[in-house]
Amino acid sequence: MESSTVSPRLANIRLHPIKALDPVMVKEARIGQSGGLEFDRAWALYSEDGQWVNGKRTAAVHLIRAAYSSILSSVTLYVPVRHGIPTKTFEFPGGSADAAQWFSSYFEQTITVRYSLEGFPDDTIANGPTIISTASLDAAAAWFPGLTSSDMRLRFRATLEIDGVPPFWEDQLFAADVNAPVRFRVGDVQFEGSNPCARCPVPPRNPQTGAEFTGFQKRFSELRRSTLPAWSPLERFDHFYRMATNTRVAPSESGKTLRVGNPVLL
Repeated sequence: MESSTVSPRLANIRLHPIKALDPVMVKEARIGQSGGLEFDRAWALYSEDGQWVNGKRTAAVHLIRAAYSSILSSVTLYVPVRHGIPTKTFEFPGGSADAAQWFSSYFEQTITVRYSLEGFPDDTIANGPTIISTASLDAAAAWFPGLTSSDMRLRFRATLEIDGVPPFWEDQLFAADVNAPVRFRVGDVQFEGSNPCARCPVPPRNPQTGAEFTGFQKRFSELRRSTLPAWSPLERFDHFYRMATNTRVAPSESGKTLRVGNPVLL
């Protein structure tokens, strides 16, 4: 695609301060030392076997609501549809031990809440922010009657959203050659695009209830394949249940700030 035909800009930044739980929209976010955004996936829940407790593992995660103060200094946890679990507010990020007791009560097992300013990314190699376009969310929503673009934001949980571009424009941010990262800039921050993000069991579920949208993965994969743009490197799609682009950010970018409205330059 001709770069002159689009004007990509950073439209939204969504942090997920507690891995697997609700997002919070912010106007700006700083790059941490490991390449992720500070306070994104900063808390992670672990069971006694040392494994993450997340949406991949249990749909019960979807019933928990997390509401953050305006400066991310506290989080209020509650479960609207389940009696007996009190609404409680915890210091963030310093209140992880107290929050662990709340989560243990909810899941009826011992839960540990670990904290890392650098976060707990799913992809430990391409561990920078995930990038998706507004148009991709709109297009995917149109594939499923009753779902909206806002629903798709909650289901796919990307960190950075780009507008001013056509659907799946972000497929240009990775190359056919796995060893040839695509370099681009958002504001003052240099990125390397890595790969199309493989999706998990979470997107088919209602983010509020955990209810499954029957046939979601099959339909998504079929339509993703049939609408794959000419600029998408087919070699990188061993399957088509992929949306959004994983990135890497060099340590040299640590401390730089991304802001809504920043231009995106290839």
